[in-house]
Amino acid sequence: MKNTMKPDLQAPSTLPLRRRVCSAAALLALAAGLAACGDAKSPAGAANGAGAGAPPPPEVAVVTVQPGTVQLSTELPGRLEASRVAQVRARATGILLKRTFTEGSDVKAGQTLYQIDAAPYDAALQSAQAQLAQAQAQLAQASATATRYKPLVAVRAVSQQDYDAAVAAEKAAQAQVAAGQAAVRTASINRGYATVTAPLTGRIGRTLVTEGALVSAQDGTQLTTIQQINPLYLNITQPAAQVLQLREALQAGQLERAGKAEAARVQVLLENGQAYGEAGRLLFTDLSVDPATGQVSLRAEVPNPRGLLLPGMYVRARLQQAEVDNAILLPQQAVTRGSSGDTVMVVTEDGKVAPRPVKIRGAKGDQWIVTDGLKAGEQVMVEGAMKLMMGAKVVKPVPWQAKQAAAPASQAPHAPASGASAAAPQASAAAASR
Repeated sequence: MKNTMKPDLQAPSTLPLRRRVCSAAALLALAAGLAACGDAKSPAGAANGAGAGAPPPPEVAVVTVQPGTVQLSTELPGRLEASRVAQVRARATGILLKRTFTEGSDVKAGQTLYQIDAAPYDAALQSAQAQLAQAQAQLAQASATATRYKPLVAVRAVSQQDYDAAVAAEKAAQAQVAAGQAAVRTASINRGYATVTAPLTGRIGRTLVTEGALVSAQDGTQLTTIQQINPLYLNITQPAAQVLQLREALQAGQLERAGKAEAARVQVLLENGQAYGEAGRLLFTDLSVDPATGQVSLRAEVPNPRGLLLPGMYVRARLQQAEVDNAILLPQQAVTRGSSGDTVMVVTEDGKVAPRPVKIRGAKGDQWIVTDGLKAGEQVMVEGAMKLMMGAKVVKPVPWQAKQAAAPASQAPHAPASGASAAAPQASAAAASR
């Protein structure tokens, strides 16, 4: 009975082993069959030619040449200043009684700012008015006397000497009246100086005197300062060599004036690099060169309706100075610059790449201005030089984008296929090991 039971106890352990051996043998047979089929088909594949399985040409990013008019601009440092500045000073001597404005606020021309004690000036005005009244009374009496003597001298009732004295007295009284009127006007003007008003519209600064202070007209005590900040002046300097080159190019006909005026438009760039919303205009260019720095001074007018810009700020000014006709803008990475000249890589219609020398006029932002060497419709390679270094003879041009993804979309379908082909042997090996 014991011997008959031993085969039954060993049957469960030997059955899985046999199944694994059979599975491995089946996989090996399948692999051998696939290998034999591949060997049988390889001559036919070779007969059809290797070009049927060659990879497609690599893609390179290109830009299509489009000539046009390009504006030449220059960025220069500058400093803002108020277009009008007025120092408010005392024109009347006395005690300051009241200040009627808020420091740092906007004031209008004629607005009252300070009030100086006007009592002495009121008294002086009243005295001048009284003297004028006395002179007017004397004039009335002298005029009446001269009028009464005029018919009497004709009938010899009054001597000619008395009549002449009456006429002279009348004229002297008229002069006294004129002097009195001038004195009244002077006293009235001095009385008006006791009320200090704003000479212009602008932004007022801090007050330099307080209530109770004694201000003097003889010393011209400064009370405050008003600055007109709309518009502002922008003072900038440009190297004299650049100005000379620009004018020579304009005279030679290589460039055209921007807006029919030299640097007529000025764009202000703030300290954070952002462009100011209001464009300025150039007012004048200095006729002389600073011998110490070799710079030419320029002044521009910048609108400041919202008061965002302040006098004394340092900014950068972008001047539109000239225009280039039939010029081409290319990304800087598309141009290879060297001591022997500048070149670009042009992609022909059949996909071949050839170098082409070009002539560069200058830069506009992150682009080069090309004036010679290219024609309209040609394609210039911007990215893909590494593919040429790896031996590619023919390429496929695709439009270049400024913000291009790290991996081109054309390579996306190939990656999963290669991954699947590599994963299949690994799965077979894993199955065989199991």
